[in-house]
Amino acid sequence: MSLALVTMSHSPLLEFNDPPAEVKAEVDAAFEQARSFVRDYDPTLVVAFAPDHYNGFFYDLMPPFCIGYEALGVGDYGTAEGPLDVPTELSERLAQHVIDHDVDVAISRRMELDHGAVQPLEILFGGIATVPTIPVFVNGVAKPFTSMRRVRLLGEAVGSFLATLDERVLVIGSGGLSHDPPVPQWATADEQARKLLLDGRHPTAAARDARQQRVIDAGKAFAAGTSPIRDLNPEWDRALMETLASGDLGPVDAMVPAEMAEAAGNSAHEVRTWVAAFGALGAAGPYEVGTRYYRPIREYIAGFGVMTAKTL
Repeated sequence: MSLALVTMSHSPLLEFNDPPAEVKAEVDAAFEQARSFVRDYDPTLVVAFAPDHYNGFFYDLMPPFCIGYEALGVGDYGTAEGPLDVPTELSERLAQHVIDHDVDVAISRRMELDHGAVQPLEILFGGIATVPTIPVFVNGVAKPFTSMRRVRLLGEAVGSFLATLDERVLVIGSGGLSHDPPVPQWATADEQARKLLLDGRHPTAAARDARQQRVIDAGKAFAAGTSPIRDLNPEWDRALMETLASGDLGPVDAMVPAEMAEAAGNSAHEVRTWVAAFGALGAAGPYEVGTRYYRPIREYIAGFGVMTAKTL
């Protein structure tokens, strides 16, 4: 048994808004380093912690955590549609283990995944069904938010299960870092937006295109300095990455949701996937971080980071 990890920012704007050429080259190089790390590790199983952006999970029923027994990509922003290769029996055992370790988790026999989960699989593996993958949804967008301590405990419960398997497990954490894209908030949303937040499943192609174009335009405005959305916070991002690399996740327990949003934007809650992933890695034993990349990229509306790590 061994565990390895890749945590990475995602952005729906990767294929739509171009940063300066040298920045794009940096990001491509960071992705290639991560791909090389994964190729060398050659995982037999992937556990992917990922958020959602009101494409698969909605306010008609919004769990803090959910383990997928079956899953498919919805195809937003040009990402892959269709089923993942989910080892259902293993997912069922994982869910029972997590519950037995006092972390309540929902399950889904038809989890729908957007770019937040799909993009890293495409970047690292070239597809969404190349390696058996268990998706674990971690709410990073919809209030109320569970404590960061509970997120850490979720990761540790998952990791303690993975440590019992005769597999080479790659744990992925997808999201963040600091960013505040134009995702509607229930408290301030108008009636039309609330309908989307409540149940916006399976929109028409025209409705999806219009929604996506608003985000693309917001990214262009943010890069041009004409958007009112909250700025990126590189200091906050780097401090979190340093904590995760240290092997001592205790400090994340003190992170407060309202303060996270104030410091790093409403979608900074996606770093919960990084915390869960590092919690899983740490539960399997001491680990060492390999590569680390970070840059605030306004064109992607993201403090953009990539990290790799492996148990010793």
